[in-house]
Amino acid sequence: MRYLPLTADDRTAMLARIGAASIDDLFVDVPEAARLDGPIHGLPNHASELAVERHLSALARKNTVADDVPFFLGAGAYRHHVPASVDHLIQRGEFLTAYTPYQPEIAQGTLQMLFEFQTQVARLLGTDVANASMYDGSTACWEAITMARRITKRGKAILSSGLHPHYVSVANTMAKFTGDVLETAAPTLTAEPDTASLIDKIDGDTSCVVVQYPDILGRIGDLSELAAACHANKALLIAVVTEPVALGALKSPGEMDADIVVGEGQSLGVGLQFGGPYVGLMGCKEKYIRQMPGRFCGETVDAEGKRGFVLTLSTREQHIRREKATSNICTNSGLCALAFSIHMTLLGEAGLRKLAMVNHTQAVAAAERLARVPGVEVVNRSFFNEFTLKLSKEARPVVWQLAERDILAGVSMGRLYPGEDALANGLIVAVTETTTAEDVEALASALEEVLA
Repeated sequence: MRYLPLTADDRTAMLARIGAASIDDLFVDVPEAARLDGPIHGLPNHASELAVERHLSALARKNTVADDVPFFLGAGAYRHHVPASVDHLIQRGEFLTAYTPYQPEIAQGTLQMLFEFQTQVARLLGTDVANASMYDGSTACWEAITMARRITKRGKAILSSGLHPHYVSVANTMAKFTGDVLETAAPTLTAEPDTASLIDKIDGDTSCVVVQYPDILGRIGDLSELAAACHANKALLIAVVTEPVALGALKSPGEMDADIVVGEGQSLGVGLQFGGPYVGLMGCKEKYIRQMPGRFCGETVDAEGKRGFVLTLSTREQHIRREKATSNICTNSGLCALAFSIHMTLLGEAGLRKLAMVNHTQAVAAAERLARVPGVEVVNRSFFNEFTLKLSKEARPVVWQLAERDILAGVSMGRLYPGEDALANGLIVAVTETTTAEDVEALASALEEVLA
């Protein structure tokens, strides 16, 4: 972030323009009891820039960085190699200076990028159309549920037990304000997803079924039968993809007749970043395009016949009457969408497929090695780059013991599902192209010691 200083004259001029006598006038709506009447307790009055940098760097060094240790965390956020060229290109003036196109036709660089992004996402998800991104995967999932309610005029959504619990939590929070009924359940440590039980729950009140692909345990199911069951009951199938690299190897949800496909795009171009910001992906069948939240960029020609890009459709409240808006989402994750699109462009279709196969091959090798550890059982029959282990001990303490040995072993299911004793021994392990054979051996050796 660039340092943009303001002089006393600058501040005086701005205050005069808006009719305020002082900066304090800008905070009159904040109760006086909630305002500070002096420096924040415990902080020094001032420090040199050098001293602040050293102090903050010392604090940052307390973090364990993914690149520094054997790293097997996943469950919705994945460590992939992001080429240095991505960071270079997202800072080019064509994109950086036109970050928020409120006068969209002026921002041709941004509009063209978003047009390309939409094309890439639609092809990746297997949908007819895709929008210009959402905040993140979890909020995109909720937006899909509300979209299904608008289309079907029904208010009951069935959420697969394999849906990420954080996505379920977001949906439950938002449903408090809309009155939607959400049927949820915790998963079981079984080799196959819960497709049959989902089909049994569909009835005439169901607006949609939400299923993750691959699911929270890494399991991969054929969505075609579920889609047919949904459509037979005039309900929609929503598929959630938290690991988009998987679609370089797997059949896309759209190809299996999913009506709405949403996901998290963090894996491509964005990086882990200690939890955000991330970028939500959303696509659907063309007949539902006017019920999608967000905005769409399109291609056209100008008065001279030259190729140009425009904001084609925008269903958000900033652009149309509030009562007609499909969502109150006020922006797309433009910078992260740009990074996603650049990384996808650098890979190309062949590169994405190769990357996916490297991920899968290394994950298979890791699962085979870990399965030989006494006290470890691989739950999955199928998976992409993430699978679930059933340990002979509760997984959460095991994860902490391995962390003390500088091995980030995975995500314990006890952390994701506190209070679910049947899941306490589950450990979700992710393996990507950044995982080495030495990393896997370190994890296997440490598990042998801890589980002995």
